[in-house]
Amino acid sequence: MFDILMYLFENYIHSETEVVVDHDELTEELTRAGFHRQEIYKALAWLERLADLQDSQSKPYLTQSPATSTRVYTADEMARMDCQSRGFLMYLESLGVLDFSTREMVIDRVMELDTPQFTIDDLKWVVLMVLFNVPGHEAAYDQMEGLLFEEADGVLH
Repeated sequence: MFDILMYLFENYIHSETEVVVDHDELTEELTRAGFHRQEIYKALAWLERLADLQDSQSKPYLTQSPATSTRVYTADEMARMDCQSRGFLMYLESLGVLDFSTREMVIDRVMELDTPQFTIDDLKWVVLMVLFNVPGHEAAYDQMEGLLFEEADGVLH
């Protein structure tokens, strides 16, 4: 399913190509690209639920922004996102790339991924997909895109 999301993001969204809205046509194209229908349906449902997250009434916790709270991860969230991934989310919050609601959207979408392995690189792409789909976060999207594609200069210590 994650491969389909990446395919859609790279070929339609990120490339600024007009997105095909007809699910049947999109399903046929993805099938021709070698993806299985069941995985295609899961990926399209994942994207629809991402769009639904913008409706604050469907997820009221996304509108409550406690300034001094600390995010405590559930056991399931910690099993999916390792310490490095959780630390990366904190780092993005400290940079201002993510705020309270977008962080929760990212966690929600990560938990809905149907993938046995989840890496920090996968997390970066989920963050990018979430930021792209949330109006008013264009600067954060650009900043995250820079973080995703930047090459390290010099010697890393």
